[in-house]
Amino acid sequence: QYPAVKETVVVVSEESVNSKRLVAYVVPQKEQTLAIPELRSFLESKLPPYMVPSAFVSLEALPLTPNGKVDRKVLPVPDTARPELGKELVAPRNFVEAKLAEIWAEVLGVDKVGIFDNFFELGGDSILAIVVITRANQAGLKLAVKQLFQHQTVAGLASVAVAKKVKQAEQGLVTGLASLTPIQYWFFEQNLLEPHHWNQAVLLEVKQVLDLAVLEKSVQQLLLHHDALRLRFEQTESSWQQVIASPDAELPWIHLDFSALSASEQELAIETAATKLQASLNLSTGPLIRVALFDLGQQPSHLLIVIHHLAVDGVSWRILLEDLETVYQQLSQGKKAQLPAKTTSFKYWSQCLQEYAQSATLQQEWDYWLSPCWQEIAPLPVDFSNGDNIVAEVRNISIFLTVKQTEALLKEVPKAYNTQINDVLLTALVQAFSQWTGNSSLLLALEGHGREEIFDDVDFSRTVGWLTSIFPVMLDLGKTSDPVDALKVVKEQLRGIPNKGMGYGVLRYLSHDTTRVEALRSLPQAEVVFNYLGQFDQTFSDSSIFRISQNSQGQTRSSGNHETYLLNINALVIDNQLRVNWAYSEKIHRRSTIERLAQEFLEALLVLVTHCQSPEDRGYTPSDFPEADLIQQDLDRFLEKINRGSKNKTT
Repeated sequence: QYPAVKETVVVVSEESVNSKRLVAYVVPQKEQTLAIPELRSFLESKLPPYMVPSAFVSLEALPLTPNGKVDRKVLPVPDTARPELGKELVAPRNFVEAKLAEIWAEVLGVDKVGIFDNFFELGGDSILAIVVITRANQAGLKLAVKQLFQHQTVAGLASVAVAKKVKQAEQGLVTGLASLTPIQYWFFEQNLLEPHHWNQAVLLEVKQVLDLAVLEKSVQQLLLHHDALRLRFEQTESSWQQVIASPDAELPWIHLDFSALSASEQELAIETAATKLQASLNLSTGPLIRVALFDLGQQPSHLLIVIHHLAVDGVSWRILLEDLETVYQQLSQGKKAQLPAKTTSFKYWSQCLQEYAQSATLQQEWDYWLSPCWQEIAPLPVDFSNGDNIVAEVRNISIFLTVKQTEALLKEVPKAYNTQINDVLLTALVQAFSQWTGNSSLLLALEGHGREEIFDDVDFSRTVGWLTSIFPVMLDLGKTSDPVDALKVVKEQLRGIPNKGMGYGVLRYLSHDTTRVEALRSLPQAEVVFNYLGQFDQTFSDSSIFRISQNSQGQTRSSGNHETYLLNINALVIDNQLRVNWAYSEKIHRRSTIERLAQEFLEALLVLVTHCQSPEDRGYTPSDFPEADLIQQDLDRFLEKINRGSKNKTT
């Protein structure tokens, strides 16, 4: 059907036992130029993705046997420097594609990116998507994160990189009263014993000698530029009130000299000093940030940054650390500190949420969040009844994937069923809990980055603050026992959550509909919380002056504060390995119980990873075709019919 093609044959190329792909050998019409990218686009418009050849080889003529049939044995092996992607690299064709390919390569840590490479197959995730869009916006390409999910190749994303009307953010100092956001209401609802000691922290190893005066000025610039770092909170008769203060005259910064201590003494001294700093924040008078440089003599210095969670989240840390290094480098070279333009302020965002809470659009979500499926939830099994669930009793278990397994999880698994990493992790989690509890369903609280683009005039690409969303998720495997079917079921249930769960907190804490708010509050609450924090290997480049330290950051939360959940599960990728941390109270669960649960999770996850690496196992779910209004059974029959037709034509 393609006019520039005279003859063609498509074969299944088996370059190794575990590597199969479709390769098209094409003979172009005489005196016509065959453009492979255009041919690929044509096929993608006509065929399901799995039927589009991964590689194309242009020939003057097809080799034939004496009987006049195509001699498949002498067809040349396609030339590709990137067998892991199963397709040749197609270079950018214009400035926008070149810039996006450059950004992708830098963020994903790969040498080259072609315009038809899939972001998620290269190892991308929702957190790195924010980083990519941030850098694209800084480069003058106006894009939104949701567009990267809709257009997962450089070519596709470049095609929608058009000017977008965004409200120009206030570039000066932002101060004054700001409304509490849903996540902040959630925090104060916990009624903690010591709410001032509930922080996030980063301990960095410094790879070069720092100029203390320059470092101090760099910290000052962060406080000037990022308004959320100057938040203060006052308790009123009925609630809490927040205000963004003007910069303090005194910087929250200290320098401690531990150079005379031995290596073991230095570790203890850092942990002791860090814990003291962690407990020193003051919600009312401030500051909500502390910075300390530890001089370790012959060993690299360490830089500790402590910020109260009310003012920061995981995405914010990436912005802050990049800005700190940028400003330090500028000032140390005698240049003026110049950070990229501010994006939507935390203060403006809090106002937007107040309006959104009463909008007709959000009211449509009430039926979902008040669904009867939440009503009957069995509590989790416990080893000790009435045990204390406070920070002092929390213990941790960590499990890991190998580097090779992690690479497969990030780059191979998404290809099989068009999944994202959360789909796979949560499927394994539900399977593990099902083995433990005997129930096919699991109610858990899921944390998201909360930076959903529900307004056209906001841009969070460089916004610092606690924007996280927390919302309940009911995952039910039903009678499914097959791991692939389980993955499909969980994927569809996650895709069915409106606006990635952001509306739940807005309705619960900001809605004026008191009757339905009370109904929402009366529903069973999750006893497990899960959060995928993203890939931290991309936080610093090899040329950076910082790297993440493995030493203790001190105690980020007060020992007397109670824990909201029985189990707190956090997953992240660091040093090219997936690490899953399980936090539990030893007064409620035995260590052996959680170790067994974590091991069952790991085994279920590895089954999914191994299965999804099989080239024969590829498939789709209804959410991949949102306009088709299909159920899984109809989609499977449809794809099977196409697959049979394809096999008949090649035999």
